Amino acid sequence: MATAQATPARPTGAGANRGPLAALRDRPAAAKLLLLALVAVVVVPLVHGRWGGGIWPDALTADLSAPLGEVTDWIVSNRDSHPLFLYFFGHISNAVVLSVRGVYLILLALGWAGVTVFAAAVAWRVAGIRLALTAGVSFLLCGLLGMWVPTMQTLALMVVAVLASVVLGLLLGLAAGLSDRVFRILRPVLDTMQVLPAFAYLLPVVLVFGIGVPGAVLATVVYAAPPMARLTALGLRGADGGVMEAVTSLGATGRQRLLSARLPLARKELLLGLNQTIMMALSMAVIASVIGAGGLGDRVYQALSSVDVGAALAAGIPIVLLAVVLDRTTEAAGRRIGAEPTGPALLRGWRGWSLAAVITAAVAVVGRATDGQVWPDDMTVAIAGPVNTAKDWMVDHLYTGVPVVGGTADLASHFTSGVLNPLRSGLTGLPWWSVLLIVAALAWTIGTWRTAATAVLAMAAIGVLGVWEPSMDTLSQVLAAVAVTLVIGFGVAIGAARSERLERLLRPVLDVFQTMPQFVYLIPVVALFGVGRAPAAAAAVVYALPAVIRITTQGLRGVDPAAMECARSLGATPGQQLRQVQIPLARPSLLLAVNQAVVLVLAVVIIGGLVGSGALGYEVVLGLAQGDLATGLVAGAAIVCLGLMLDRVTQPTTRRQRQES
Repeated sequence: MATAQATPARPTGAGANRGPLAALRDRPAAAKLLLLALVAVVVVPLVHGRWGGGIWPDALTADLSAPLGEVTDWIVSNRDSHPLFLYFFGHISNAVVLSVRGVYLILLALGWAGVTVFAAAVAWRVAGIRLALTAGVSFLLCGLLGMWVPTMQTLALMVVAVLASVVLGLLLGLAAGLSDRVFRILRPVLDTMQVLPAFAYLLPVVLVFGIGVPGAVLATVVYAAPPMARLTALGLRGADGGVMEAVTSLGATGRQRLLSARLPLARKELLLGLNQTIMMALSMAVIASVIGAGGLGDRVYQALSSVDVGAALAAGIPIVLLAVVLDRTTEAAGRRIGAEPTGPALLRGWRGWSLAAVITAAVAVVGRATDGQVWPDDMTVAIAGPVNTAKDWMVDHLYTGVPVVGGTADLASHFTSGVLNPLRSGLTGLPWWSVLLIVAALAWTIGTWRTAATAVLAMAAIGVLGVWEPSMDTLSQVLAAVAVTLVIGFGVAIGAARSERLERLLRPVLDVFQTMPQFVYLIPVVALFGVGRAPAAAAAVVYALPAVIRITTQGLRGVDPAAMECARSLGATPGQQLRQVQIPLARPSLLLAVNQAVVLVLAVVIIGGLVGSGALGYEVVLGLAQGDLATGLVAGAAIVCLGLMLDRVTQPTTRRQRQES
């Protein structure tokens, strides 16, 4: 007996016939792209007919060289006679010189033993015996490497720069944290200060203060103060509303509310700001040496000019050690806030600090009596020779003649001809309005119309500044380096997320690579790959990899264990778990890793102008070398616009993330 096959019933009601508008509502990205395409159909013919295609038209550019040249001439002519320089900038310069010299003399008076014991004592009081040993060994290694005096010079400069950055950051953060209007005004200013490459504002600092310590300190302050200001404002604005309401109900004045409630509640943010300020100030140690900072940065910079990998490493290791010690100490201080005091009761509070001060003073007196102010020359270990020997061996055996791959020189050549050149030709060959459309499409798809407008205006500003072609060259280098960084970084991070042993092995390596000065990467890369855009891209990859690996590993490990257990119970293979569970759930972390890769790669590609990367990096370096304010600042402003655009097209807005979740 044949059974009748049931005919499916037709859906009825409002949703029976879904029109195209309803389908577009379900796909907001497609709707945005369709709307943008309709606008382009109308606007593009008009724009193309008026200004044509190709590179950015001259009719839409603004020549800033004349006004900026006049500013440069005025500064040079009045630097030694105008009251502004004599009675304002002159006093600032003298105060900086006296402060750095005073700190340096104190460090010399303590002697190498006193400084080492002082660092270990502070670490012991803040974090315990393990960090105390790390701090003591780190300072002893600085002496063993023959870098004690340069280390003290850098430390003196960093102490003054960090104190000035903290004071300036606190003042700006207090103003932004207590006033919405000030917060809105300061936010773009802090963004610009942090994105603008250091080389770009070295030039105005040199014009005003000249070559030497004052300019180096003030350039470091400009670069290192924004994190303190941001985190101070964040801590003050994020104070618990219930606590603030309770304090207000008790009749506390505004000053009392600030001192007794807001600042204590923001202590963790303040210490995090101090930590970030210290790290950014140390990252400026080498760059500031270009304008006479001296110390360890000057040794690294000199090594770069002679491609001396051993000397650069000997000076770079102490910078890493200082960064690690200061980072761990401030991080431990932040963790101890609100925790129960540990250790013997007699060593808690002021008693422990008093004991540390007494021990430091006693060691300093003994060292001074035994003429131990400076690390003795017969207790140093020269690593430059062996390192350079190893470098020479690598160059001899890896630069060329390697089977199959040909060598690092061939890899650099193939990467330049096969990746960098086509990318540059493609970007410069696109009509300028098509680049704006692509940027708008990417930014609007991942964010809101405000995101797209900001990205498009940033790219348009690059054209108005008259540096469209070198900006496309820089963009091609950034895109190529970011692609390589993400491929390697995601691969390593997946392995680290699956293996705790691999993650433990990678942790110290990532620490070293993340705190090593950017210039140090350039030296072995230049030795292995030669001079050009490829070595600059390689150095950028090495610099950005640690952040990408850390963020991706943390995101993959932070996936809900219940979701992973559910996938395993359904028989999913490790590959399926990764593709269908971990990657979708860790998408915000992966996008953050992409964003950080873009920012970090852009920073090193610009420094690559010193080794032949050309484009905007070369323009900034050329402006600094020739004292040409127009060339340096225009290229620096273009870099800021490029960074702003890349940030907008790689980081979804909070509203967009909420919609997708």
